[in-house]
Order: sequence, then structure tokens, then C-alpha cells
Amino acid sequence: MSAAKVKRGKAKRPQSRSTARKPAPRGPSIVSRMLARFWALVPVRTETIERAMTAATVVLIMAALGALTWYSGIPAYAGTELAQAAGRAGFKVKRVEVTGIERMEALTVYAVALNQHSMAMPLVDLDRVRDDLMRYSWIEDARVSRRLPDTLVVDVVERKPAAIWQNNQKLSLIDDEGVVLERVDPNAAPDLPLLVGHNANRQIEGLNQLLDAVPAMKPMIAGASWVGNRRWDLRFQSGEVLALPEGDDIAAAALAKFARIDGMERLLGRGFVRFDMRDPSKFVVRVSRTGGAPAPDKKPQGG
Repeated sequence: MSAAKVKRGKAKRPQSRSTARKPAPRGPSIVSRMLARFWALVPVRTETIERAMTAATVVLIMAALGALTWYSGIPAYAGTELAQAAGRAGFKVKRVEVTGIERMEALTVYAVALNQHSMAMPLVDLDRVRDDLMRYSWIEDARVSRRLPDTLVVDVVERKPAAIWQNNQKLSLIDDEGVVLERVDPNAAPDLPLLVGHNANRQIEGLNQLLDAVPAMKPMIAGASWVGNRRWDLRFQSGEVLALPEGDDIAAAALAKFARIDGMERLLGRGFVRFDMRDPSKFVVRVSRTGGAPAPDKKPQGG
């Protein structure tokens, strides 16, 4: 028998652990470095950014689920349950922020905004809140919006008082459109022109146009009476009354004529009681019977 030949070679020496080559540690990627540099420059706290991103994510998820619900024909209560789940997650009304309120009661606005079937933010009916607010006479316009996660924002535009309307022995505050704002206590009435007569509040826009045409007269007016639902009697600060004719154009022409005569003859503040210009061809002046005031140097004539 022949001995088997064994091929011998040099045995490989195992590498020691100390000399084994280790892979070089990998540093942060370019994207990570860019993001870190960006967040270092943003002047907002990380917590705030995280909350905003969480809110945006929830909103996107809710929108996607809502679209899925609508397209797949899932019953409406499923969408309501999703909205309620968002409310339980923290997206529900906890605060109401109101701006623009100066004269009306702010608690009224809070009560309307919080009158909800559900406090979950997605279920708050912003249009209904606005419609309810617009029923109040003081509110000329209103805008209602959500500020996630938990605040309703109500921006109110109030009407501005322009005059006091006296009708049936009652005083009411009105704006420049004739909208009745609230009742007025006779002992605490504001310093505003007084309009007297049935439907006088509905004629205030026409009265303002009449006075705007003669701006020199406007500061002298203390009030006006709407007579017979067809014409104006103007009352001056000095106590006199000017009876104007019927018709917008004729009344405007008569007032402009009176302003010219007053500029030449100084009619106001001289003891006259009433100027009657109802007939465009005449200019009638009535003097106080008690007397005591000097008569004008020249009685104004019509024409």
C-alpha cells in the first residue's frame, strides 16, 4: 500500500481582533445636515413646529378620510364619528376670541359662538354662527374662523350710531342706514342729531345726501322732522326751523338758496323762529312774538 500524499501548505494565521480592519463610521447625510442647518435658522421653538406639523397631519388625514367616506358612500354618521374622534384627540373648542366689539355686549357673541351641538372643531358650523350673529342689530358684518387646535375666532364689524330717532314718544339709536340699534334713555341720550317722525329713520340716507350737498350747513343742524312722510323740516342749533319743499331735487335747491342768503344776511341766531321755503317762489320768515331780537337789515326775498 502506498501512503497517501498529503499536500501541505502554509497554514493561514488568523487575524487577531486587534488588527482586524473596522469599517469607517458614516457621518450624517447631506440631507440631514441641510435640515439641521435649516432648523437652526428658524426662529421658532421645536415644540411649536411639532404641534403645527401634528395639526396639519391630522387635518390632512381627516380630509382624506372625509373624501374616502364621500366616494365610498359610507353613511354620514361615520364621518361624524371621525370628527368626534378628532375632538377627543384635542381638536375641540376651548376658547373663543372676539375682536371688533366696542358698544354691544360681548357676552352675547360668546354665547352664540359656543351654542354648538358638538365642540369638536370639524363639527362647528361656521356659517350658522355667522347667520346667528347677523340677527343682532349692532352687527353689520361678522367673520368666523377656526384656529386649530381649539380656538374659534370671531371678527365683528359694529354699526356706528348716527342719530337718535323719536317715534311715538320713544327714542332709539340708529345708524346711517336707519337700522335701529337700541332704545335710548331720555336722561342719557348721546349728543347726536334728533330725527322725528314716522319712518324718519328710513329717510336718513336721503337726509345725509341733502346735507352733504351743502357742507357749510351740516354742522349747524341739530335735527330734522320728517313731515307727512314726504318732506323735511330742519332744526338748527340756534333754534330756528327751515321748512323745505317736497322732492329731493327741489329740497336740495331750496337748502342751497338758504345757505347763500344766510351767508349774505346772517339769518341764523338773530331771533327768527321759522323759515318757510315750501313754495319755491316764496321765502317766508316768521319772527318771535316775544321780540327782543334785532330784525334783519333787509328781509330776504324769493327768487
